[in-house]
Amino acid sequence: MNIELFSHTKTNLAAGDFAQTNERQRQIDALQLIRSSRVGPATFHRLMTEYGGAAAAIRALPEIAATAGVRDYAPCPPGVAQAEWNAGTKSGAQLLVYGAPNYPSGLMGLPDAPAVLWAHGRLDLLARPMVALVGARNASSLGLRMARKLAEGLTQAGVVVVSGLARGIDAAAHGGALTGGTIAVLAGGIDVIYPAENAKLADTIARQGLCLSEQPPGLAPQARHFPIRNRIVSGLSQAVIVIEAAARSGSLLTARDAADQGRDVMAVPGHPFDARAAGCNMLLRDGATLIRGVDDVLEALSPLLGQTAKATPHATPSAVGPDEQSRPPTPPDGLTKRILECLGPSPLPEDLLIRDLGVPPDLMAAALLALELEGQVQRHPGGLLTLG
Repeated sequence: MNIELFSHTKTNLAAGDFAQTNERQRQIDALQLIRSSRVGPATFHRLMTEYGGAAAAIRALPEIAATAGVRDYAPCPPGVAQAEWNAGTKSGAQLLVYGAPNYPSGLMGLPDAPAVLWAHGRLDLLARPMVALVGARNASSLGLRMARKLAEGLTQAGVVVVSGLARGIDAAAHGGALTGGTIAVLAGGIDVIYPAENAKLADTIARQGLCLSEQPPGLAPQARHFPIRNRIVSGLSQAVIVIEAAARSGSLLTARDAADQGRDVMAVPGHPFDARAAGCNMLLRDGATLIRGVDDVLEALSPLLGQTAKATPHATPSAVGPDEQSRPPTPPDGLTKRILECLGPSPLPEDLLIRDLGVPPDLMAAALLALELEGQVQRHPGGLLTLG
């Protein structure tokens, strides 16, 4: 909170300091909860809704784990969360916690929305319409030129360009949108730039645009972090445009995330003999909007331009004390066994599982939460479940 917003009296300064302290503690509590073992974004949101806040959820975790058969469970130590908060703020970033006023509204409706985001740069860009540009790392010169031209045209129309800071199409898109507004979603920590060749570009984005990361500061990205990052790229955006992508590529995963999230999927066509165009041509075959230039994008998005993304957030946790907090219902005997018998390696929608087993949603939610903490069930984007 900016103290300059208050009149310069001792009373108001003290009130401002107190509010800042409370907000900092809420942020650290959120970090402690999401960094706890077996607590992913979906479980984070369930716990926040059930217990009314991160602090109460942390206190309840050992009991929940014990009920699920996990012995000696311990949440993330408070000192670890405090150290992350210190490292993030020292790097010049600020923490955006799910549900806070400065949290991206486009992500609020996602079942696996990031619990926290480290942000470095201009938060005002989050209030503008956004479009993601993604594509091949080994892009052709024509693909790179197309990415830059689309990015330049979109920002001139007031649209923020979102991408993942990878080499190739991502870097070209960020470069074309620097003066108009661009957001880079990092796979690693907010202070870890990958690939290293984009370090100068990332520094410029942090000053003129915005860098975001779901991961703790200092974390070097691993292969599993990139698909996780992709859902944020698509979730922030009203549409995802794919420019050159192989038949099996991360860009197609981003397009699939976009479709699951209800975003528009667009693609630039390519020559059938060019392997880098195979993924785009597949998307077009399956119904994606064909993009020849920025006018095609603006025409497709004309109903959305001039307004920020509208999304239905998760239920806002109520501010209740530990003695008033709601308790999850107790699942009936045998329900967890029936759930595990229905699940397998192939994803199954949660609503279909509820219908098949004839179980009320609140009882199913409690049983799934216990199985998630036990590591027997794994959640995936789109409300899909598999065995852990």
